[in-house]
Amino acid sequence: GFIEDKCLLKISSGLYTFQTYLKYIQETFISENQNVESLSYSAEHLARTIRQMVINPEEVIIPDAATQESLHTKLKSTNAWTKKITIHLILRDFTSFMEKTVRAVRYLKNTRSFSV
Repeated sequence: GFIEDKCLLKISSGLYTFQTYLKYIQETFISENQNVESLSYSAEHLARTIRQMVINPEEVIIPDAATQESLHTKLKSTNAWTKKITIHLILRDFTSFMEKTVRAVRYLKNTRSFSV
């Protein structure tokens, strides 16, 4: 069975998790800084919007500053080739996540009185 609240909770938590990765890409991929900044802002806005739709918004997992900083430090400590591969993998995973998000939101919109 499909549970709407659980789905929205996972989407919002996932978007908040990707913020650290998008920040890393923005700092690393300088030539596309403006595009990545726009993407990051849009993802954060979507995360906040969906979080407001969750029955208990406090259940949404938002990585704390220490976790984000630790991950960011690990990402920055790689060599040039690894950075390129890491960026590719992050963008691939983000694309996949967003494709699933679109499918879930479309399903919710078609089956319930859901409006985004």
